Amino acid sequence: MAVVSQPSDANCNTQMPGQLDPDLNEFWSGNPWEIFQKHNLSCFERNRVYLNTKGNSFIDVSFLSGADSDGDARSVLPLDFDQDGQMDLLVRGAGGGALMLYQNRFPAHKYLKVSLWGKSANKLAVGARLVAKLTDGQIVRERFPTNSHQSQRPLVVHFGLGQKTHVEGLEIHWPDGEVQKLGRIQAGQHILVKQGTDRFEKVAPGKHGALIGAP
Repeated sequence: MAVVSQPSDANCNTQMPGQLDPDLNEFWSGNPWEIFQKHNLSCFERNRVYLNTKGNSFIDVSFLSGADSDGDARSVLPLDFDQDGQMDLLVRGAGGGALMLYQNRFPAHKYLKVSLWGKSANKLAVGARLVAKLTDGQIVRERFPTNSHQSQRPLVVHFGLGQKTHVEGLEIHWPDGEVQKLGRIQAGQHILVKQGTDRFEKVAPGKHGALIGAP
């Protein structure tokens, strides 16, 4: 509960008009600009985590995962923080700690990570569409920087391959309309593809330039 008086006047102060119930976390505020500085407006809703069971259903693993924080989370970003090919989660919150990092401890699976460097397209290749060809289908990803509350993930395209040891081919639709095709690529690596070339470069874990798309 809060009372706001003269919200357009940052210097306004009013008398507190009544008694509060501390058990309900009630407070009076005569200056609205101080609310977010002195009070946590979170209702302490716990985060939820759901496990995809092969596309058939979802299982609530919030408590088992340890990620069911009540710290007023505002955004979540998937990223490979420890460079092991498994996507971890970075949660940005307004209370209970500004950043919470959750390490992926599920059994390891195969993966392919791709960075792009545009030539006639924009250099970071924002808007590119990537298609990983598999023996039993394909996986489609688009290169857009995920932005959320004071957060942005790296421009690295991640393909989860399960137990597959390679992709049959990689098709890149660059933002300027050019289509580039690469042949068979082994899983378990991070590659950098430059527009207009028929080869790719391997990226060493932690190489900053490749993480943002630079050669």
